[in-house]
Amino acid sequence: MPTRQLHLAQAGPAEVADALAALRAEVGLPAMFPADVREEAEKSAADGGHALDGGGRATAAQGRQDRRDVELVTIDPPGSMDLDQAVHVASSGRGYIVRYAIADVAAFVRPGGALDAETHRRGTTVYGPDVRTPLHPPVLSEGAASLLPDEDRPAVLWTIGLDAEGEITSSSVTRATVRSRARLTYGEAQAQLDAGAASDSLALLADVGRLRQERERDRGGVSLEVPEQEIVPGPDGSFALELRRTLPVEGWNAQISLLTGIAAAAMMREAGVGLLRTLPPADDRDVARLRRTAGALGIDWPDEVSYAQLVPTLESRRPAHAAFLAEATSLFRGAGYLAFGVPGPDGGAPVALPADARHAAIAAEYAHVTAPLRRLADRYATEVCLAHAAGKEPPAWVTDALPTLPGTMASASRTAGAFERGCVDVVEAALLAGREGQTFDGVVVDVRGDGGPDGPQRGEVMLKDPAVRAPLEGADLPLGERVRVTLAEASVPDRRVLFTLS
Repeated sequence: MPTRQLHLAQAGPAEVADALAALRAEVGLPAMFPADVREEAEKSAADGGHALDGGGRATAAQGRQDRRDVELVTIDPPGSMDLDQAVHVASSGRGYIVRYAIADVAAFVRPGGALDAETHRRGTTVYGPDVRTPLHPPVLSEGAASLLPDEDRPAVLWTIGLDAEGEITSSSVTRATVRSRARLTYGEAQAQLDAGAASDSLALLADVGRLRQERERDRGGVSLEVPEQEIVPGPDGSFALELRRTLPVEGWNAQISLLTGIAAAAMMREAGVGLLRTLPPADDRDVARLRRTAGALGIDWPDEVSYAQLVPTLESRRPAHAAFLAEATSLFRGAGYLAFGVPGPDGGAPVALPADARHAAIAAEYAHVTAPLRRLADRYATEVCLAHAAGKEPPAWVTDALPTLPGTMASASRTAGAFERGCVDVVEAALLAGREGQTFDGVVVDVRGDGGPDGPQRGEVMLKDPAVRAPLEGADLPLGERVRVTLAEASVPDRRVLFTLS
């Protein structure tokens, strides 16, 4: 699910850093790993990763293919060390062969151990504007389990066949030993493509990415390319947001992950057991608010054009478009996980998989299997696929955990969501602090209730410059109309911004 990507400049304001630290404590993000978890992770890293059988450890070589011949590369943001995926694309003569290596996290985590319990407590890596709170200790997530270049690594290798139009024709998955050839940043990969100096694999990745984007549009799906926003201090003591526009290769690379998740979902449906990522259609109220947001930002969104048709026309390098794409993440509320083929959380009859358990934004059935260093669910969904591909039943440690995983991930998502919303509040307060009493142009994008007989009506206003959506108070707020508003409050420590009708 796309999120707001906020980043604090290295020399960022201390007031913002302090507010983010207080926010972490408030939402309950753990500050560090317990000693027994660190010790277990360090021992596992020293062991180098051993494939797991149904109950515990096996030898490193058992059932693991040697695929160090595949010239895989990773493509990630600058500075990334927790490298979940490495990719290689080849021509099959009639289409394409995508090989996607995923970090084999299960090779490092003993079921029922201290590290396993801690990952269930965390659920997901939480990214903040200044630091991240990782799912696994860095000795694994940035070291022994990460697909770093020029290192032999245990991996789960997906091989997916595509026809000339980019449709899936075959898929398989197995444990393997791999060796990434290079760690590319998005900028480096794009520069190689633009200069005509890319490897055959990278050039074919671009071809497959474009084809999969076309197939996504045909299905009615939509991918958001949310640009990273960095808060930077200005020379006069004020703050501003700088945008890092997304590059085409980011979208093409993301399509490989989506492709693998779709293949995994199909495999689990065939197995009759698994864990899908689901999303209901966007709420009409959210779509209506987003239309008003488009108007506030000067984006033309004709009534006859759907959200899925609009998004591909937007360019993240344009500030108004970037702000819209960030706001559009609100349409992804309601995403969850569906465990099926195992007893429900109450121990009742096995949960049946509905005929259509689609992810509305992807417009297909979909599973999370490509980011196990950063998401707990991926480790379990991957094991189901590996077992089915080998003609076996999933291990007991997987099926025992599946019934409660949706609840575990929902709790982690709520914590991460609360932190993300708080981060946005901190950044917006920092942008506006010191400008109390100034007036701004905006559009009322949401109204909640009538305010009662003695209080003002409450809602939200979207400003065009700076592109901020913030609480608004006033009598008879005119929903969807342009208004002039006054900044009444902007407090970084309180993470609060408030406007009133002028």
